[in-house]
Amino acid sequence: MDALCVYCGSSSGERPAYAAAAADLGTALAERDVTLVYGGGRVGLMGAVADAALAAGGDVHGVIPESLEAKEVAHSGLTDLDVVASMHERKARMAELADGFVALPGGFGTLEEIVEVLTWAQLGFHEKPCGLLNVAGYYDDLAAFFDHQTEEGFVEETHREMVVVEDSVDGLLDAYASYDSPAIKSVLTDAEET
Repeated sequence: MDALCVYCGSSSGERPAYAAAAADLGTALAERDVTLVYGGGRVGLMGAVADAALAAGGDVHGVIPESLEAKEVAHSGLTDLDVVASMHERKARMAELADGFVALPGGFGTLEEIVEVLTWAQLGFHEKPCGLLNVAGYYDDLAAFFDHQTEEGFVEETHREMVVVEDSVDGLLDAYASYDSPAIKSVLTDAEET
């Protein structure tokens, strides 16, 4: 894996463990020579993961839309910063740059971003790992809901298994290093055959 896209909050949350995990992830990415791809902000968990990666000598590529450049206070010390026209362009650019995706704790935007790339994997648009860094049990309820969706017949077991959920940075990165995407037939291929 050359680059990992990290989705996370533009605030730090209520628990110090969240910022600590963001810093641990940034440091670990730099130590493993993996470029951090993220939303380009310098505040909250976004800033914590970027600052830690940079402090450890890593490369950090931020992508931020013009409308949020001032609100999220774009980070001025990154290796690369793309300022794009829209959120759609931001997400597409981040996906293009990354070899995998992970969500640290965050709000609605973080959840929307990780679920979107997970849906793309489910549809066979990519075979990159997608997961949750479950800091202090933050994603326990979401992982349980994914299980519930599977039990109720809305998510196939194979698709549920695509969601990597790990409590530690090293556990997550090790799982990604050995990730083998399940055989999913692309809906693009299906459409092209008809």
